[in-house]
Amino acid sequence: MKSLGYYNGKFGPIEEMMIPMNDRVSYFGDGVYDATYSANGVIYTLDEHMDRFFNSAGLLKINIPLSKDEMKGILYEMLAKVDSDENFIYWQTTRGTGMRSHAFLSNDMPANIWIVIKPDKVKDLSQKIRLITAEDTRFYHCNIKTLNLLVNVMASQKATEMGCNECVFHRGDRVTECAHSNIHIIKDGVFKTAPTDHLILPGIARAHLIKMCKKHNIPVDEAPFTVEELFNADEILISSAGSFCLAACEIDGIPCGGKAPEILKTLQDGLTEEFETETKKSLIQ
Repeated sequence: MKSLGYYNGKFGPIEEMMIPMNDRVSYFGDGVYDATYSANGVIYTLDEHMDRFFNSAGLLKINIPLSKDEMKGILYEMLAKVDSDENFIYWQTTRGTGMRSHAFLSNDMPANIWIVIKPDKVKDLSQKIRLITAEDTRFYHCNIKTLNLLVNVMASQKATEMGCNECVFHRGDRVTECAHSNIHIIKDGVFKTAPTDHLILPGIARAHLIKMCKKHNIPVDEAPFTVEELFNADEILISSAGSFCLAACEIDGIPCGGKAPEILKTLQDGLTEEFETETKKSLIQ
């Protein structure tokens, strides 16, 4: 099977899966999600993604009916049913099913579990990407990986229509993150990234980038940076589950980057090696 879906214990081809109309996601986007990739039967950084998933759910008082180990077990059970060696793995939980009401009334409502696995590969890190900027009009809980992504969708659509790959959000002069990535800059040999406050999602790939910097003695500054600093950076980098460290060549139509190629190569090579090492473990055990 190429792609596989799951909903509350039922497996099947994605196009055949049926979801109740009264699942609260239909009315309110009332849920959280996470995602990563797999290769050679190994789900990459699964523990970190699962910890964030349960943390997001807890912050919204969503009662996940499974433990972390049970969730991981289902993901691996599904992974064994698909044909591809490289896959995108997505899972979400919604608050539950019931007649439409803004208040969810009870914390005892069992959450619904959705999972999708489909063939896909992590991005080629050698490619350069084009960016646009936009004012960040999202709410003030961006640290929760919620399903409320309408602003992100519209920003991504605008970027696509302009022939670009990603949209960089800013609140006034402060750069926050992208529509579906974290953003970082390199300036004068220092890796700069926004702090993990309520204005950005604490990205797993972001954390691995920081670890890679420290491994190679690249200074890290976890502090807010401005739009002006963004445009004057030696390199502009984005990171996400499927694009560990992509460099930009253009932002708002202005050429950028290319001024710290040695640092960029060190980070990209290190992250690629880390992924390949971790996902080959099942082959050598």
